[in-house]
Amino acid sequence: MKTKLRNIEHHVLSNAWATLTKIDYDYQFKNGCWKRLSRESYNRGNGTAILLYNTVKHTVILTKQFRMPAYVNDARDGMSIEVCAGAIDKNEDPETCIIREVEEEVGYKITSATQVLEAYTSPGAVTEKMYLFVAEYKDEMKVNEGGGLEVENEEIEVMELYFKDAINMISSGEIIDAKTIMLLQYAQINHLL
Repeated sequence: MKTKLRNIEHHVLSNAWATLTKIDYDYQFKNGCWKRLSRESYNRGNGTAILLYNTVKHTVILTKQFRMPAYVNDARDGMSIEVCAGAIDKNEDPETCIIREVEEEVGYKITSATQVLEAYTSPGAVTEKMYLFVAEYKDEMKVNEGGGLEVENEEIEVMELYFKDAINMISSGEIIDAKTIMLLQYAQINHLL
């Protein structure tokens, strides 16, 4: 396959919480013309997310936490209702990551999870690929209250909701997080509950 890219140059703009890079490159359009383009790319690594569901109670576990970028974009309260999620540590596989995150964030000890999707939620600006999982939970799996890690400055509210209520929260605009919508709709399409 003939490449449509050449003369790629990376310029680091910020390397604080993650890396913001300006990338200049030549791109060949369908008409054969080459144009010099410039884009910014935010690299914070890859992540995982999981929908925990209970088939007996017809419930799901979600989280609620403050998200500064959501606040900046729409200055209401910045609170976001989401599935449990986290960044993959170096040399960690996605399933190991999500099992760890479930215990830290929502207080349940699961031993395995099923990966159902991989997705870029904002491929025009962010390099992060999300590995999306589902797993069934039972009350006896609860080992702590969750809430996240203090050393990571997390303050997470754990929410156990009826699945039908969570689905309705998409329509009402209470749930606007893409990974959460994808996993809830996956559960709905595949009749997990």
